[in-house]
Amino acid sequence: MKRLAEARHWVFDLDGTLTLAIHDFAAIRRALDIPAEHDILQHLAALPESEAAAKHAWLLEHEQQLAHAAQPAAGAVELVRSLAARGCRLGILTRNARPLAQLTLATIGLGECFAEADIIGRDEAPPKPDPGGLLQIAERWQVRPATLVMVGDYRFDLDCARAVGATSVLVNLEQNPWPELADLFARDCHELLGLI
Repeated sequence: MKRLAEARHWVFDLDGTLTLAIHDFAAIRRALDIPAEHDILQHLAALPESEAAAKHAWLLEHEQQLAHAAQPAAGAVELVRSLAARGCRLGILTRNARPLAQLTLATIGLGECFAEADIIGRDEAPPKPDPGGLLQIAERWQVRPATLVMVGDYRFDLDCARAVGATSVLVNLEQNPWPELADLFARDCHELLGLI
C-alpha cells in the first residue's frame, strides 16, 4: 500500500483499536437504564441535565476503572512507536473522555507518543461518527483532511473517515463486516504495520 507507506498523519481510535476491547456496552446500558438499541452517548445527551449528570458521573467512574485495566492490542505498541520513529503526527479520536484516554495511553505504555492537544475526546468534539474531531485535528495540523489515516475497530471510525475523505483502516476483527467503508483491513496492528 504505497499510499499508506507515505502517510504522515495518523489518527487512532483508542478502545478496541490500540487496546484490547473490554467495554461491555450491554452491561453499561443496563446499569444506566438505556434501551439496548440506543447509542449510549446520544441517549445521555438527550436527557435532562439533572438526570444526565448522575449517569455521566457513573460512566466516567466506570471508564476510569477500565482505563486502569487497559492492555495493549496485538501489535499496537510496535505500530505506534514505529510511526512515531518515522516522524509521523499521531492523534487519538475517541468517544471516551480525554483524561481517561490519557490514562489509558499511559497504562499501555504509549502516553508519550501523543500530545494532549492531539487527543480528541467526547468533550472536545461531537462523538464519532460525526467527523468534527477529524476536522479539528486536520486544522490543528494544518493539513487537508484527505491526508489523514483513521484507524479503528468499528464502523463509526470508518464513517467518520469517509465523511472527510480520509483513508479508513479497520483493525482487530477476524473479518471485515464493512468492506464498502474500509479502504484497508488488517486483522491486527501487527498485520497493519507489515502493510506499511
